[in-house]
Amino acid sequence: MTAPVELTTCPLCGPRGRHRPALGGTLRRCAACGFVWTAEVAAPPGQLYGESYYHGGGYEEYFLERPRRFEASRRLRWLLSVDRPASLLEAGSAGGFFVAAARRAGIAATGIDVSEVAARYARDHVGVSVHCGRFEEVSATVDPVEAVCAFHVLEHVEQPRAFLAAARSALVPGGLLALEVPNIASAAAGRMGVGWPGLQPRYHRWHFAPATLTALVRTSGFEIVGQDTTVFRYYMPARYRLRHVRRLLPPDWRGTGSPRLVHPHLGDLLRLVARRPYPGSRSC
Repeated sequence: MTAPVELTTCPLCGPRGRHRPALGGTLRRCAACGFVWTAEVAAPPGQLYGESYYHGGGYEEYFLERPRRFEASRRLRWLLSVDRPASLLEAGSAGGFFVAAARRAGIAATGIDVSEVAARYARDHVGVSVHCGRFEEVSATVDPVEAVCAFHVLEHVEQPRAFLAAARSALVPGGLLALEVPNIASAAAGRMGVGWPGLQPRYHRWHFAPATLTALVRTSGFEIVGQDTTVFRYYMPARYRLRHVRRLLPPDWRGTGSPRLVHPHLGDLLRLVARRPYPGSRSC
């Protein structure tokens, strides 16, 4: 078994930034910018996401067809509300359901996933092309696209800036970057602490808030197009939400002050869309 490695460098401030323990030492928080990360990580991503991750590690749900297709349709609708790319590359595409949804919408879409288990499932069961390997390496071998999507990926990678640099290189000028990550600044995270479902320190190295994610993406060479948050209920079908409304709605309403599924900054999941600047713009 790989010995745990302590993470001491803030992705925003670098190695010189001072950091302090948070959540009883489970996390570290940068004293300068507020960025939060897991204090110790057990293994590189390539060692974590094998057969046991998807079969017995609690992530079997990645291959459940009905919820994954619903989730993919919600994400695609969100992306298309900003723009309609002709081509798309999804990082961390897992079972390939979002790639399939994009293709049904007429988008030339493909995926990359570090797990051979996931890539094989996407090919054999969903019928879409998913390359196996690290996004930072494989994305350099494919043609530039009009959108790069990464849903619940950035919190897993070893180097967020390296990932974002690869995403920028994979985009044509003006192309969109669409991200979704757990929101460590959510009302539920503040209320539940280590019990918050979005924490998962074994697998999540980095913990983003609206301000820190925006700063990281902007300083990685992107223009911010928009940012908001959703509660976990956003990815539950309407019938399910209605059937369990007495259990699901009250804590969200208390936390965000609203029954809505989307909130500017207090929801569980943080979404951000950014654009690779055109040559000659001030952001280049």
